[in-house]
Amino acid sequence: MKKPAQLDDLHKLKVAIVCDWLTGTGGAERVVLELHKLFPEAPIYTSQYDHSLDTWYGDTWFADADVRTTWLQKLPKKLKKFLPVLRAYTFSRLDLSAYDVVIISSGAEAKAVKTGPNTTSVLYCHAPTHYYWSRYDAYLRHPGFGLFDPLAQLGLLSLVRPLRRWDYKAAQKPDFVIANSNHTQSEIKKYYGRDSVVVFPPVDTNRFQPSPSAATTKDDRYGFVVAGRQTPYKRIDLAVEACSNLNLPLTVVGNGPEHNNLTALAGQSVRFLPKVTDTEMARHFQKAACFIFPGIDDFGIVAVEAMSAGTPVIAYKAGGALDYVKPGVTGEFFEEQTVGSLMAALKSYNSENYDNSLVKAEAERYNIEQFKINITETIRDYLQRDT
Repeated sequence: MKKPAQLDDLHKLKVAIVCDWLTGTGGAERVVLELHKLFPEAPIYTSQYDHSLDTWYGDTWFADADVRTTWLQKLPKKLKKFLPVLRAYTFSRLDLSAYDVVIISSGAEAKAVKTGPNTTSVLYCHAPTHYYWSRYDAYLRHPGFGLFDPLAQLGLLSLVRPLRRWDYKAAQKPDFVIANSNHTQSEIKKYYGRDSVVVFPPVDTNRFQPSPSAATTKDDRYGFVVAGRQTPYKRIDLAVEACSNLNLPLTVVGNGPEHNNLTALAGQSVRFLPKVTDTEMARHFQKAACFIFPGIDDFGIVAVEAMSAGTPVIAYKAGGALDYVKPGVTGEFFEEQTVGSLMAALKSYNSENYDNSLVKAEAERYNIEQFKINITETIRDYLQRDT
Protein backbone atom coordinates (compact mmCIF):
# COMPACT_ATOMS: atom_id res chain seq x y z
CA MET A 1 0.00 0.00 0.00
CA LYS A 2 1.35 3.37 -0.99
CA LYS A 3 0.51 6.24 1.38
CA PRO A 4 -0.85 9.43 -0.26
CA ALA A 5 1.58 12.32 -0.36
CA GLN A 6 -0.85 15.07 0.61
CA LEU A 7 -1.43 14.64 4.33
CA ASP A 8 -1.74 18.25 5.45
CA ASP A 9 -5.36 18.36 4.37
CA LEU A 10 -7.48 15.25 3.86
CA HIS A 11 -9.80 17.25 1.65
CA LYS A 12 -7.07 17.48 -0.98
CA LEU A 13 -7.21 13.71 -1.41
CA LYS A 14 -9.52 11.88 -3.76
CA VAL A 15 -11.94 10.23 -1.34
CA ALA A 16 -14.80 7.77 -1.81
CA ILE A 17 -17.37 6.70 0.78
CA VAL A 18 -18.91 3.22 0.74
CA CYS A 19 -21.81 1.79 2.77
CA ASP A 20 -23.94 -1.34 2.70
CA TRP A 21 -27.22 0.43 1.88
CA LEU A 22 -29.07 3.69 2.41
CA THR A 23 -32.63 2.53 2.96
CA GLY A 24 -33.35 3.38 6.60
CA THR A 25 -32.90 5.98 9.30
CA GLY A 26 -30.53 4.30 11.73
CA GLY A 27 -27.15 5.03 13.21
CA ALA A 28 -25.29 3.64 10.18
CA GLU A 29 -26.95 6.21 7.94
CA ARG A 30 -26.06 8.93 10.44
CA VAL A 31 -22.38 7.97 10.12
CA VAL A 32 -22.57 8.16 6.32
CA LEU A 33 -24.27 11.54 6.53
CA GLU A 34 -21.52 13.00 8.70
CA LEU A 35 -18.84 11.50 6.47
CA HIS A 36 -20.59 13.14 3.55
CA LYS A 37 -20.52 16.49 5.35
CA LEU A 38 -16.79 16.05 6.00
CA PHE A 39 -16.11 15.08 2.38
CA PRO A 40 -18.94 16.64 0.34
CA GLU A 41 -17.18 15.99 -2.98
CA ALA A 42 -16.74 12.28 -2.27
CA PRO A 43 -19.18 9.99 -4.08
CA ILE A 44 -21.13 7.54 -1.94
CA TYR A 45 -21.20 3.98 -3.27
CA THR A 46 -23.98 1.77 -1.95
CA SER A 47 -26.08 -1.22 -2.97
CA GLN A 48 -29.50 0.44 -2.70
CA TYR A 49 -30.69 3.96 -1.99
CA ASP A 50 -34.12 5.17 -0.87
CA HIS A 51 -34.55 8.67 -2.28
CA SER A 52 -36.95 9.59 0.51
CA LEU A 53 -33.75 10.07 2.53
CA ASP A 54 -32.95 13.17 0.44
CA THR A 55 -34.61 15.00 3.30
CA TRP A 56 -34.75 13.72 6.84
CA TYR A 57 -35.89 15.29 10.10
CA GLY A 58 -37.07 18.23 7.97
CA ASP A 59 -33.50 18.96 6.84
CA THR A 60 -31.52 18.24 3.71
CA TRP A 61 -29.48 15.06 4.05
CA PHE A 62 -28.37 13.27 0.91
CA ALA A 63 -30.09 15.51 -1.64
CA ASP A 64 -26.77 17.14 -2.57
CA ALA A 65 -24.75 13.91 -2.44
CA ASP A 66 -23.37 11.97 -5.41
CA VAL A 67 -24.93 8.63 -4.49
CA ARG A 68 -23.92 5.82 -6.82
CA THR A 69 -25.93 2.62 -6.53
CA THR A 70 -25.31 -0.86 -7.89
CA TRP A 71 -27.60 -2.88 -10.13
CA LEU A 72 -29.37 -3.99 -6.95
CA GLN A 73 -31.09 -0.59 -6.94
CA LYS A 74 -33.47 -1.98 -9.55
CA LEU A 75 -34.82 -4.45 -7.02
CA PRO A 76 -37.45 -3.42 -4.42
CA LYS A 77 -35.87 -2.20 -1.17
CA LYS A 78 -38.13 -4.63 0.70
CA LEU A 79 -35.92 -7.41 -0.67
CA LYS A 80 -32.91 -6.07 1.28
CA LYS A 81 -32.99 -8.97 3.72
CA PHE A 82 -32.81 -11.46 0.86
CA LEU A 83 -29.70 -9.97 -0.72
CA PRO A 84 -26.57 -10.79 1.36
CA VAL A 85 -25.15 -13.15 -1.27
CA LEU A 86 -25.88 -10.71 -4.09
CA ARG A 87 -24.36 -7.82 -2.12
CA ALA A 88 -21.27 -9.90 -1.42
CA TYR A 89 -20.89 -10.64 -5.13
CA THR A 90 -21.51 -7.03 -6.15
CA PHE A 91 -19.28 -5.25 -3.63
CA SER A 92 -16.40 -7.67 -4.18
CA ARG A 93 -16.38 -6.60 -7.83
CA LEU A 94 -16.64 -2.87 -7.19
CA ASP A 95 -13.22 -1.46 -8.09
CA LEU A 96 -12.34 1.80 -6.28
CA SER A 97 -8.60 1.71 -6.89
CA ALA A 98 -8.74 5.15 -8.56
CA TYR A 99 -9.19 6.84 -5.16
CA ASP A 100 -6.56 7.91 -2.64
CA VAL A 101 -8.73 7.02 0.35
CA VAL A 102 -11.82 4.83 0.55
CA ILE A 103 -13.84 5.11 3.77
CA ILE A 104 -16.14 2.12 4.26
CA SER A 105 -19.01 2.40 6.75
CA SER A 106 -20.19 -1.17 7.12
CA GLY A 107 -21.64 -3.88 9.29
CA ALA A 108 -22.19 -6.25 6.37
CA GLU A 109 -20.82 -6.74 2.85
CA ALA A 110 -19.50 -3.31 1.75
CA LYS A 111 -16.08 -3.98 3.28
CA ALA A 112 -15.33 -6.31 0.34
CA VAL A 113 -14.78 -3.53 -2.22
CA LYS A 114 -11.62 -3.73 -4.31
CA THR A 115 -8.85 -1.18 -3.82
CA GLY A 116 -5.42 -1.03 -5.38
CA PRO A 117 -1.88 -0.58 -4.05
CA ASN A 118 -2.15 3.23 -4.23
CA THR A 119 -5.35 3.39 -2.19
CA THR A 120 -5.77 3.47 1.58
CA SER A 121 -8.99 1.74 2.66
CA VAL A 122 -10.45 2.51 6.09
CA LEU A 123 -13.27 0.42 7.55
CA TYR A 124 -15.58 2.06 10.08
CA CYS A 125 -17.08 -1.15 11.46
CA HIS A 126 -20.49 -1.06 13.11
CA ALA A 127 -20.18 -4.77 13.95
CA PRO A 128 -18.95 -8.03 12.48
CA THR A 129 -21.85 -9.12 10.28
CA HIS A 130 -24.57 -10.01 12.78
CA TYR A 131 -26.28 -12.77 10.85
CA TYR A 132 -23.03 -14.73 10.48
CA TRP A 133 -21.54 -14.20 13.94
CA SER A 134 -22.86 -12.77 17.23
CA ARG A 135 -26.58 -12.93 16.39
CA TYR A 136 -26.56 -15.99 14.17
CA ASP A 137 -28.65 -18.05 16.61
CA ALA A 138 -31.16 -15.22 17.02
CA TYR A 139 -31.50 -14.79 13.25
CA LEU A 140 -31.92 -18.53 12.87
CA ARG A 141 -34.80 -18.51 15.38
CA HIS A 142 -36.41 -15.35 14.02
CA PRO A 143 -35.25 -14.61 10.45
CA GLY A 144 -37.91 -11.91 10.06
CA PHE A 145 -39.30 -13.15 6.71
CA GLY A 146 -42.81 -13.99 7.87
CA LEU A 147 -44.22 -16.88 5.85
CA PHE A 148 -40.80 -17.40 4.28
CA ASP A 149 -39.05 -18.00 7.63
CA PRO A 150 -38.57 -21.77 7.01
CA LEU A 151 -36.95 -21.06 3.65
CA ALA A 152 -34.69 -18.38 5.19
CA GLN A 153 -33.70 -20.74 8.01
CA LEU A 154 -32.81 -23.47 5.52
CA GLY A 155 -30.71 -21.05 3.48
CA LEU A 156 -28.89 -19.71 6.54
CA LEU A 157 -28.13 -23.22 7.80
CA SER A 158 -26.80 -24.40 4.46
CA LEU A 159 -24.78 -21.30 3.56
CA VAL A 160 -23.46 -20.00 6.87
CA ARG A 161 -20.09 -21.79 6.73
CA PRO A 162 -19.02 -20.55 3.27
CA LEU A 163 -20.46 -17.10 4.00
CA ARG A 164 -18.52 -16.88 7.27
CA ARG A 165 -15.35 -17.74 5.37
CA TRP A 166 -16.18 -15.08 2.79
CA ASP A 167 -16.99 -12.49 5.46
CA TYR A 168 -13.76 -13.17 7.37
CA LYS A 169 -11.73 -12.84 4.17
CA ALA A 170 -13.53 -9.59 3.25
CA ALA A 171 -12.72 -8.17 6.70
CA GLN A 172 -9.01 -8.63 6.02
CA LYS A 173 -9.12 -6.34 2.96
CA PRO A 174 -9.26 -2.87 4.60
CA ASP A 175 -5.89 -1.42 5.57
CA PHE A 176 -7.18 0.04 8.82
CA VAL A 177 -10.20 -0.69 11.03
CA ILE A 178 -12.15 1.68 13.28
CA ALA A 179 -14.74 0.31 15.74
CA ASN A 180 -17.81 2.22 16.89
CA SER A 181 -17.46 1.10 20.53
CA ASN A 182 -15.23 -0.87 22.84
CA HIS A 183 -17.71 -3.74 22.58
CA THR A 184 -17.41 -3.76 18.78
CA GLN A 185 -13.63 -3.55 19.07
CA SER A 186 -13.62 -6.80 21.07
CA GLU A 187 -16.03 -8.43 18.57
CA ILE A 188 -13.77 -7.44 15.64
CA LYS A 189 -10.84 -9.07 17.40
CA LYS A 190 -12.90 -12.16 18.26
CA TYR A 191 -14.39 -12.85 14.83
CA TYR A 192 -11.94 -11.19 12.42
CA GLY A 193 -8.69 -11.38 14.38
CA ARG A 194 -8.00 -7.72 13.67
CA ASP A 195 -6.94 -4.82 15.84
CA SER A 196 -8.91 -1.58 15.67
CA VAL A 197 -9.24 1.81 17.29
CA VAL A 198 -12.48 3.19 18.74
CA VAL A 199 -14.27 6.25 17.40
CA PHE A 200 -17.76 6.61 18.82
CA PRO A 201 -20.55 7.30 16.30
CA PRO A 202 -22.13 10.76 15.97
CA VAL A 203 -25.16 11.53 18.12
CA ASP A 204 -27.27 14.58 17.27
CA THR A 205 -27.46 15.72 20.88
CA ASN A 206 -28.87 19.11 19.87
CA ARG A 207 -32.13 17.44 18.80
CA PHE A 208 -32.86 16.57 22.39
CA GLN A 209 -31.85 19.74 24.18
CA PRO A 210 -34.92 21.25 25.90
CA SER A 211 -35.49 24.88 25.08
CA PRO A 212 -35.24 27.27 28.04
CA SER A 213 -38.98 27.85 27.96
CA ALA A 214 -39.66 24.13 28.06
CA ALA A 215 -37.03 23.18 30.60
CA THR A 216 -37.91 20.07 32.55
CA THR A 217 -37.40 19.94 36.31
CA LYS A 218 -37.07 16.81 38.41
CA ASP A 219 -40.61 17.34 39.65
CA ASP A 220 -41.83 17.14 36.03
CA ARG A 221 -40.11 13.84 35.33
CA TYR A 222 -42.41 10.85 35.58
CA GLY A 223 -42.38 7.27 34.37
CA PHE A 224 -40.04 5.26 32.20
CA VAL A 225 -39.41 5.15 28.46
CA VAL A 226 -38.10 2.50 26.11
CA ALA A 227 -37.66 3.17 22.39
CA GLY A 228 -36.41 1.46 19.26
CA ARG A 229 -37.34 -0.96 16.53
CA GLN A 230 -39.27 -3.77 18.15
CA THR A 231 -37.19 -6.80 17.20
CA PRO A 232 -36.36 -9.78 19.44
CA TYR A 233 -32.73 -8.85 20.19
CA LYS A 234 -33.74 -5.41 21.53
CA ARG A 235 -35.42 -7.24 24.45
CA ILE A 236 -38.09 -4.60 24.89
CA ASP A 237 -40.19 -7.41 26.32
CA LEU A 238 -38.11 -7.21 29.51
CA ALA A 239 -39.08 -3.57 30.04
CA VAL A 240 -42.75 -4.27 29.29
CA GLU A 241 -42.95 -7.23 31.67
CA ALA A 242 -40.95 -5.61 34.46
CA CYS A 243 -42.98 -2.39 34.46
CA SER A 244 -46.24 -4.33 34.15
CA ASN A 245 -45.34 -6.51 37.14
CA LEU A 246 -44.41 -3.46 39.22
CA ASN A 247 -47.31 -1.35 37.90
CA LEU A 248 -44.80 1.33 36.85
CA PRO A 249 -45.73 3.76 34.05
CA LEU A 250 -43.87 2.87 30.85
CA THR A 251 -44.04 4.51 27.43
CA VAL A 252 -42.96 2.24 24.54
CA VAL A 253 -41.97 4.28 21.50
CA GLY A 254 -41.59 2.58 18.13
CA ASN A 255 -42.87 -0.33 16.10
CA GLY A 256 -41.63 -3.54 14.55
CA PRO A 257 -42.28 -7.26 14.12
CA GLU A 258 -42.53 -7.83 17.90
CA HIS A 259 -45.23 -5.20 18.41
CA ASN A 260 -48.18 -7.58 18.79
CA ASN A 261 -46.25 -9.81 21.19
CA LEU A 262 -45.32 -6.80 23.30
CA THR A 263 -48.88 -5.48 23.52
CA ALA A 264 -50.02 -8.94 24.63
CA LEU A 265 -47.47 -8.85 27.48
CA ALA A 266 -48.36 -5.35 28.63
CA GLY A 267 -50.29 -4.43 31.74
CA GLN A 268 -52.40 -1.33 32.28
CA SER A 269 -49.41 0.82 33.21
CA VAL A 270 -47.84 0.44 29.74
CA ARG A 271 -48.74 2.59 26.75
CA PHE A 272 -47.53 2.21 23.16
CA LEU A 273 -46.72 5.03 20.75
CA PRO A 274 -45.84 3.42 17.39
CA LYS A 275 -45.35 6.73 15.61
CA VAL A 276 -44.01 9.95 17.13
CA THR A 277 -42.51 13.09 15.64
CA ASP A 278 -38.96 14.16 16.46
CA THR A 279 -40.30 16.91 18.71
CA GLU A 280 -42.53 14.44 20.54
CA MET A 281 -39.63 12.01 20.95
CA ALA A 282 -37.53 14.73 22.56
CA ARG A 283 -40.33 15.59 24.98
CA HIS A 284 -40.81 11.95 25.98
CA PHE A 285 -37.11 11.70 26.75
CA GLN A 286 -37.10 15.01 28.62
CA LYS A 287 -40.03 14.04 30.83
CA ALA A 288 -38.94 10.47 31.59
CA ALA A 289 -37.56 9.61 35.00
CA CYS A 290 -35.33 7.08 33.25
CA PHE A 291 -34.69 5.45 29.87
CA ILE A 292 -34.60 1.63 29.85
CA PHE A 293 -32.08 -0.02 27.52
CA PRO A 294 -32.53 -3.79 27.95
CA GLY A 295 -30.82 -5.18 24.83
CA ILE A 296 -27.21 -5.74 23.78
CA ASP A 297 -26.36 -3.14 21.16
CA ASP A 298 -23.10 -2.49 19.38
CA PHE A 299 -23.31 1.12 20.57
CA GLY A 300 -26.89 2.26 21.21
CA ILE A 301 -27.37 5.78 19.89
CA VAL A 302 -30.92 6.02 21.24
CA ALA A 303 -29.68 5.65 24.82
CA VAL A 304 -27.22 8.53 24.37
CA GLU A 305 -30.01 10.58 22.81
CA ALA A 306 -32.00 10.05 26.01
CA MET A 307 -28.97 11.12 28.04
CA SER A 308 -28.69 14.28 25.93
CA ALA A 309 -32.16 15.17 27.22
CA GLY A 310 -30.78 14.84 30.75
CA THR A 311 -32.38 11.45 31.31
CA PRO A 312 -30.43 8.67 33.09
CA VAL A 313 -30.32 5.17 31.58
CA ILE A 314 -30.94 1.76 33.15
CA ALA A 315 -29.13 -0.69 30.85
CA TYR A 316 -28.25 -4.34 30.71
CA LYS A 317 -24.57 -4.58 31.61
CA ALA A 318 -23.19 -5.50 28.19
CA GLY A 319 -22.47 -4.10 24.75
CA GLY A 320 -22.03 -0.46 23.87
CA ALA A 321 -23.78 0.70 27.05
CA LEU A 322 -20.57 -0.07 28.96
CA ASP A 323 -19.00 2.98 27.30
CA TYR A 324 -21.49 5.61 28.49
CA VAL A 325 -23.52 4.29 31.41
CA LYS A 326 -21.62 5.30 34.54
CA PRO A 327 -23.34 3.97 37.68
CA GLY A 328 -24.53 6.80 39.89
CA VAL A 329 -23.65 9.42 37.24
CA THR A 330 -25.50 8.65 33.98
CA GLY A 331 -27.54 5.63 35.06
CA GLU A 332 -27.44 2.09 36.41
CA PHE A 333 -26.87 -1.46 35.16
CA PHE A 334 -28.87 -4.60 35.75
CA GLU A 335 -26.68 -7.70 35.78
CA GLU A 336 -28.79 -10.39 34.14
CA GLN A 337 -30.93 -10.11 31.03
CA THR A 338 -34.03 -11.25 32.90
CA VAL A 339 -37.27 -9.66 34.06
CA GLY A 340 -36.33 -10.21 37.69
CA SER A 341 -32.97 -8.50 37.39
CA LEU A 342 -34.51 -5.49 35.68
CA MET A 343 -37.30 -5.33 38.27
CA ALA A 344 -34.70 -5.17 41.04
CA ALA A 345 -32.96 -2.25 39.29
CA LEU A 346 -36.25 -0.41 38.78
CA LYS A 347 -37.28 -0.83 42.41
CA SER A 348 -34.00 0.59 43.68
CA TYR A 349 -33.82 3.43 41.15
CA ASN A 350 -34.27 6.97 42.46
CA SER A 351 -34.19 9.82 39.93
CA GLU A 352 -33.41 12.27 42.75
CA ASN A 353 -29.92 10.79 42.93
CA TYR A 354 -29.01 12.18 39.50
CA ASP A 355 -27.96 15.58 38.27
CA ASN A 356 -29.75 15.88 34.92
CA SER A 357 -27.39 18.60 33.71
CA LEU A 358 -24.43 16.29 34.36
CA VAL A 359 -26.13 13.46 32.47
CA LYS A 360 -26.61 15.84 29.55
CA ALA A 361 -22.97 16.97 29.75
CA GLU A 362 -21.76 13.36 29.59
CA ALA A 363 -23.80 12.83 26.41
CA GLU A 364 -21.94 15.68 24.72
CA ARG A 365 -18.84 13.46 24.55
CA TYR A 366 -20.63 11.72 21.68
CA ASN A 367 -21.91 14.72 19.73
CA ILE A 368 -21.51 15.22 16.00
CA GLU A 369 -18.64 17.69 16.20
CA GLN A 370 -16.67 15.33 18.44
CA PHE A 371 -17.17 12.54 15.92
CA LYS A 372 -15.90 14.73 13.08
CA ILE A 373 -12.80 15.67 15.05
CA ASN A 374 -12.10 12.09 16.14
CA ILE A 375 -12.65 10.42 12.76
CA THR A 376 -10.55 13.03 10.93
CA GLU A 377 -7.66 12.83 13.38
CA THR A 378 -7.77 9.03 13.40
CA ILE A 379 -7.59 8.74 9.62
CA ARG A 380 -4.92 11.42 9.37
CA ASP A 381 -2.81 9.75 12.05
CA TYR A 382 -2.98 6.45 10.19
CA LEU A 383 -1.99 8.04 6.89
CA GLN A 384 0.97 9.72 8.54
CA ARG A 385 2.45 6.50 9.88
CA ASP A 386 5.65 5.29 8.32
CA THR A 387 5.17 2.69 5.62
